[in-house]
Amino acid sequence: MIHLLLAILCSSAIALILKFSESRDLNRMVVTTANYVVASSVSLFFVLTGSIFSKSDPSISEFMAELPSVMQKGTFTDSSSFIWAVLTGFFAGILYFGGFIYIQKSISDNGVGITGAFSKIGIFIPMLLSIILWQEYPTLIQWTGIALAVCAIILANYTPGSKNSFFTFKKSLILVFLVAGLAEFSNKFFQNYAVPEYKSLFLLTVFITAFFISITFVVLEKKKFTKTDILTGLLVGIPNMFTSFFLISAFRYVKTTIALPLYSAGTIVVINLGGYLLFKENISKKDMASIIIIIFAIVLMSV
Repeated sequence: MIHLLLAILCSSAIALILKFSESRDLNRMVVTTANYVVASSVSLFFVLTGSIFSKSDPSISEFMAELPSVMQKGTFTDSSSFIWAVLTGFFAGILYFGGFIYIQKSISDNGVGITGAFSKIGIFIPMLLSIILWQEYPTLIQWTGIALAVCAIILANYTPGSKNSFFTFKKSLILVFLVAGLAEFSNKFFQNYAVPEYKSLFLLTVFITAFFISITFVVLEKKKFTKTDILTGLLVGIPNMFTSFFLISAFRYVKTTIALPLYSAGTIVVINLGGYLLFKENISKKDMASIIIIIFAIVLMSV
């Protein structure tokens, strides 16, 4: 259980460090770029110390020949998995970058507590897309969790006592939900067809893609930045990498069906406690109700 606890603490630390960044009005793009410098460096280390380059040479022609049959049902060979990891990693990198930016924006607009909850409820997206693509139908309990997730989204955007609008569309909060969910689905889309050993290459491609996008914005914006911007980003990058490391380690000792809901729900609780204790962030009764519903929804969807 120690690995699961460490994964929860690392995941929570990401959101709380970003809360610090937003409270000090730090340069988002520089924070994001520095974060991906750390993530890319650690991922590169895992790729170079692995054995994927010694298995077989990647072949475009072999990949294209395998693609139709694999999309129906199957797994790519080693050489084609190499190409698949790079292709899916590139598009996932765009989603990861967008998710990181929208999380920072939502923390500023809505607070760290509700933002953390909406980023975790993103598992709703992979579940729906899995129904469409692979006919992976949820159980009755999971459908209940999906229904609760929809209720939580509606509640979070509900404006009580408003004469002008019963339902206020909180753009940054909805975008966190959508982009985080699609980023989570990109991991499943890669894993569904590739040899598992190529996950390190997939993650390297993800982080390098996100890094180049973010540093491009830094150059184009030409905004001044400080050492605090860089150090904060580097600080975020450490728990960002170790979250996955500890969570994967936890799966060796705790069943996935238990680990995932505990991880998601635990992270939401710690983020909200940290937001209150460290930043004196008050949560409205409506948002608190939404967060509680999200926790129950995540547990049910993970069963």
